[in-house]
Amino acid sequence: MNVRLAFALFSILLLGAPGYAQNPCTDCLKSAQEQLAQCLGHAISQEDKKSCAERQQAKATVCENAACVIERANIQNNTDVLPRRNKGSVR
Repeated sequence: MNVRLAFALFSILLLGAPGYAQNPCTDCLKSAQEQLAQCLGHAISQEDKKSCAERQQAKATVCENAACVIERANIQNNTDVLPRRNKGSVR
């Protein structure tokens, strides 16, 4: 019974998850780029444009230090869990 319940919940989570939220690192970096474009659209002086670029760099750094680190750790954990195939054995 517990196996069926777990399978049903896993299926719902897997099928119900939105596609855009599957890569938080890319989403974060894309958001930083969109904010930069919007900021540059409103910038008047070179100093405004420089400020926009600095804010975008700060946001990208936050992404790299948060969402991207977590994503890389998850990817590393997933590859660590997979069994390694012995090249010397013939099946």
